[in-house]
Amino acid sequence: MIFIGGLMLLIQAFIAQSATTKLLVAVPSAAALVALWFYAAGVDDLEETPVTLKGWRVPTALAFFHSRFDFLNSAFKASGQAIFQFKLFQHTVVAVSGAEGRKDFLNSRGLDINEGFKLLSGAIPMLPGVTSELQARRITTIHKRLSTAQSSEHLARLIPKLLEDGERAVRLWGQSGIIDIFDCIPTIFFQTSVRSLSSTELANDEEVVARLKQLYDKLDETTTPASVLFPWFPSPSMLSKLMTTKRIYDIVNGTVAQRMKSGVVQDDTLQVLVDSADDRLVMVGFIMGLLVAGSRSTGTTASWIITFLAGHPEWKAKARAEAETLLFTQSSYASGSSIQSALASIPLEAWESEMPVFDSIIRETLRLAQPHTAMRRNMGPDTYIAGAKVPSGAYVVYPFSDVHLNGELYPDPWKFDPGRPEGKTPHSWIGWGGGSTVCLGQRLARLSLKLITVLMLLELDFDLVDRRTGQPPRSLPQPNWNDALTCKPQEEIRHMRYRKTNVALKA
Repeated sequence: MIFIGGLMLLIQAFIAQSATTKLLVAVPSAAALVALWFYAAGVDDLEETPVTLKGWRVPTALAFFHSRFDFLNSAFKASGQAIFQFKLFQHTVVAVSGAEGRKDFLNSRGLDINEGFKLLSGAIPMLPGVTSELQARRITTIHKRLSTAQSSEHLARLIPKLLEDGERAVRLWGQSGIIDIFDCIPTIFFQTSVRSLSSTELANDEEVVARLKQLYDKLDETTTPASVLFPWFPSPSMLSKLMTTKRIYDIVNGTVAQRMKSGVVQDDTLQVLVDSADDRLVMVGFIMGLLVAGSRSTGTTASWIITFLAGHPEWKAKARAEAETLLFTQSSYASGSSIQSALASIPLEAWESEMPVFDSIIRETLRLAQPHTAMRRNMGPDTYIAGAKVPSGAYVVYPFSDVHLNGELYPDPWKFDPGRPEGKTPHSWIGWGGGSTVCLGQRLARLSLKLITVLMLLELDFDLVDRRTGQPPRSLPQPNWNDALTCKPQEEIRHMRYRKTNVALKA
């Protein structure tokens, strides 16, 4: 009561002052309040609350979006804790590490992945009711359709088409030359993603596919801290992001509408959606959302597979030997057949179960070159991770580097070594996710990676080259984990010199 009475006296005294005096008092006070809001004080009211990272909020936001790997590593060291929290302006974010935190994070059903990525990623085309803010029933429908698109029957029919797309792209490179791996390889995999997840009409139109690729790349460029944290503010990046999303929507929606109007039946994923009598916006959202995987995740993984093989001749030789064994023991072809047509005759079961070397290469690439930070939001009541309280509404992040670059689990963690024994610690490898959330498109992704990589190994000789000197690089490219989307290495040493082998098969 004494405190309240004193406060009232102060307020009355302030009101009695002249306008000039009020201004002189109010302006510095307001500035102090704003500064206090922009600064995370680092005071914790309860022992169970994660320690708060001290620092100004604007630099914190910039570091989180532009150099996330370094930011989180430094913050974990500075806090001295396996779990800490920080502010992205008005949002509370809890960062998690360690075996116990990883287990709780991956298995918690109160943490929502869609809400997490909507704010903290921002690089997904956001259209309410189409790709975001979806009802649970609509999300379930999308998951079912993706499962159908990865049925054995559907994938078996898809194999020749994906190989044809890959062959066409490689043919355009010419007999020999030098390419930027992180430009040309993602282009191939965006094409195969369009083929796998949308429609025949889109996949067969090279100009439209190229346009879509440009738009998705533009979406990445316009994803800035401002456009993510303040989506209501008409910043240049936000306006550009809205226009880009609208253009993607127009292309996809036009294709869906034309298919529904024409009644033409095609053997593709869009036909699966049409035959299921899905709402048109479900079809559009399915295609728009899942093409993100082709424009980023699978393309990035494929780029690093080729980079690692080009820089490690011993593993390239092992992969090529396995590809040749697959070709000569599992395919059926006539004399003079192309490698592409011979590969197309190999059954799906062989691609999925007879390639242990490729499986280990994919696994190691996902460990070493996937700069992913899993993002969730606590949509339920307050919960606990490794004994630390996560408030309702708070965001939670877990960096894959915590486990995948852990020297205790993976000695010499930055070394590419597909021969590593698989860890026995729970969740010691989470390349396809873990716990309650795993990649639902992993079957298609694995198959696509194998098809195109085998095609390249059998049709090309290739190695790394430094663009500046034309010679092999002095040091091998290393994944840049601060590049949260593509993990690209230094530009000068991410090139590949290739020469077509022009091998003719004999019966």
